[in-house]
Amino acid sequence: MGNITLTDIKKNNYSLIYNLLYEQEKLSKQEIANQLHLSLPTVTQNLVALEEAGLIEKGGQFESQVGRRAVAYTVCPQAGIGVGVEILKKQVRILAVDLKGQICGCVEHKLLYRNDDAYYKETADFVSAFIRDSGFEEGQVLGIGFAVQGLTTADGQEIIFGKTLGYTGLKITALSGHLKYPCMFLHDAKCAAATELWNRRDLTDAIYLSIGKHLGGAVIIGGQTVMGKQNHGGAVEHMTLIPGGRPCYCGKSGCMETYCSVNALIHEEETLEEFFTGLRDGEEEKKRRFDEYLDHLSTAVNNLHMVMDCDVILGGHMAPYLTRADMDILHEKVWERSAFPDEEDFIFLSETARDSVPVGAALEFVRGFLDGI
Repeated sequence: MGNITLTDIKKNNYSLIYNLLYEQEKLSKQEIANQLHLSLPTVTQNLVALEEAGLIEKGGQFESQVGRRAVAYTVCPQAGIGVGVEILKKQVRILAVDLKGQICGCVEHKLLYRNDDAYYKETADFVSAFIRDSGFEEGQVLGIGFAVQGLTTADGQEIIFGKTLGYTGLKITALSGHLKYPCMFLHDAKCAAATELWNRRDLTDAIYLSIGKHLGGAVIIGGQTVMGKQNHGGAVEHMTLIPGGRPCYCGKSGCMETYCSVNALIHEEETLEEFFTGLRDGEEEKKRRFDEYLDHLSTAVNNLHMVMDCDVILGGHMAPYLTRADMDILHEKVWERSAFPDEEDFIFLSETARDSVPVGAALEFVRGFLDGI
């Protein structure tokens, strides 16, 4: 291990003070010194530097019974903004999050996906207009994460498997060439899992299932998504559920995708809203269809649980429609299949299903920025 220099210590103090303020919202100079066991001059010097960098600000004063009231310091959440873009077949959803992960602007455009430069320029123009209309300065924007229904390289510069929309091999330069910010591609299911991790700091090990029109998955170990050797870790959608079963867009048959996605449940011209309205109204055909769907989902969940023995989190477009009663039925079906029936529930609904994909794409840049302070 190399020698620790004075510069390292200064950098560490700078980071410690910022992170303490980030976690505790509002503190006085003396409280910071007490909690970090630093001298007041050291704290003062770093607070001045953080304020000059625009990362913190004076946030009023604390009440005091005697003497001068202490100045309160707080972080500036909009010192950095991450932008997330979810690319879907028929629309593009764009939003921004601040350094606290709070959404600060969202817009959606109807735009049919096309694999041509005109589409990418139109998408980039929508993003630029969103940033401008939101009033963000160029220096505020940390980067733009494009969430796609496909696997990407580790650096996010290329889509290496994107058969749902046919953009395998697409490079980020198709979009970044029209923008003046750092850009990267991110797998949509990994983005949703990242949002879950951000909002649940207690989450350590889990399997995240994003049940949208297409299925996606992410494996979380030690509070991190695990990508694997070839960057397709967690791609549970292409695990074979029924050999020789329904054809999948990947070219194989019987994949989880074809039995556990939203597309596997609803008819082509049907919406989730219409399906679940009919289901709750007691329509027999929809009850039969949903029961069959839960049969397949429970088989898949049991298989995953046998491997990982951890919580399974259900997110995506399906999550807001599932009730406590639905989850009870799903647990029962899993326990019927399990060699080791759990006494406690281990299947949970995502707490952040709404906009979790573009939020996770934006958070990629926020997390990188915070790690660098």
